[in-house]
Amino acid sequence: MTKIIFLAIALNCFTSDILLSEIKYKNYKNYTETKTQFNLEKITENVLQYPWGMSFVDNENLLITEKNGRLVKVNVSSGKIKEIKHNIQSIKYKGKNISYGQGGLLDVLNHENYVYFSYSHDHGNKTYGKSNQNLSTAIARGILSENEIKNLEILLISESKININKHFGSRIVIKDNHLFAGFGDRGKGMIAQDSSKHPGSIIRIKIDGTLPEDNPSFKEHPSWLPELYLIGIRNSQGITISPHDKEIYFTQHGPMGGDNIGRVKYASNFGWKEIAWGGKEYSGFKIGNKPFKDKYEKPIFVWVPSIGIGNLKFYKGEEFPEWEGDLLISATKANMLFRLDYENDSVVKEEFIIKNNVNIKRIRDFEIDRSGNIYLISDDKNSALWKISSKKEN
Repeated sequence: MTKIIFLAIALNCFTSDILLSEIKYKNYKNYTETKTQFNLEKITENVLQYPWGMSFVDNENLLITEKNGRLVKVNVSSGKIKEIKHNIQSIKYKGKNISYGQGGLLDVLNHENYVYFSYSHDHGNKTYGKSNQNLSTAIARGILSENEIKNLEILLISESKININKHFGSRIVIKDNHLFAGFGDRGKGMIAQDSSKHPGSIIRIKIDGTLPEDNPSFKEHPSWLPELYLIGIRNSQGITISPHDKEIYFTQHGPMGGDNIGRVKYASNFGWKEIAWGGKEYSGFKIGNKPFKDKYEKPIFVWVPSIGIGNLKFYKGEEFPEWEGDLLISATKANMLFRLDYENDSVVKEEFIIKNNVNIKRIRDFEIDRSGNIYLISDDKNSALWKISSKKEN
């Protein structure tokens, strides 16, 4: 497959002077099934409860978070699970209501000597459901040692304690010793245009939690909070670094329609909630008078209807060489893992790899190991870890 310079560089129709009519909505219902043959293997029993994030700590072991606060390490060869002790102050759910909200223990990222987490910080109530519950998206890190997270440090707790258990974000990526994470708007809409608060933004801090001196607030945007890198987003559920142009790309949920992929660009504003990228309120009412406006940064891909867009990663590995450099994306609403196929600097095909599998429905996250095997988790009760690998010829 021809190597590409990805997305905004490759697709000239998506430059900053784009005509609004040139953004064409994608419809996942038109996607056809991949012709690539693969094996789908169950790695664990159905013992995962609403898993959310994954990260390899070595070639054999995968850390998995669960919304209700449990952190486990899974050996991907044996399927054995070991619970990891920690004292992350994420919210907990009463009884069987784990599926009720969107918060909890969220993303996990192993990087060098630390494990980084995003979570819904509990300001003292311990369980979700009280009327005075105040929650914030937070970032922390610790050291994994002897099946325990030790020396836990809280790097950032977002400004604004909000009594709504939704839209926390919050995938993490690290580039050049800087941590980027998407903070959702917490269901507050226009808060994403308020640069004195964190919700509805992508933040950028150093990996030790200190502030980069070249963030927007230290230059031409003194009114911005110092951690803000861009604003105007609704709820980011995926973030990754392109191996082609080394830029960071992220996904975000639109409302009813308007899920999209954007590029992380310094001091940019994606316009939520003055615009909604083709989406509308769940009541059916319009949001704004136009789906896009030239004063705002424009997404690169937009889906209408919504797919429940999740994480995204560029494929690399020997298992599926025909997918090398392509973009894989998960989707909870569509119960799907799909692929954007690149050739000659453009997308030539959009196809699904898994869709509406009876055992893997709301695909929340996936990881790719060094050989190119793909591991999946779904946001459901009694879930398992699944593995996609190539079919070997006899």
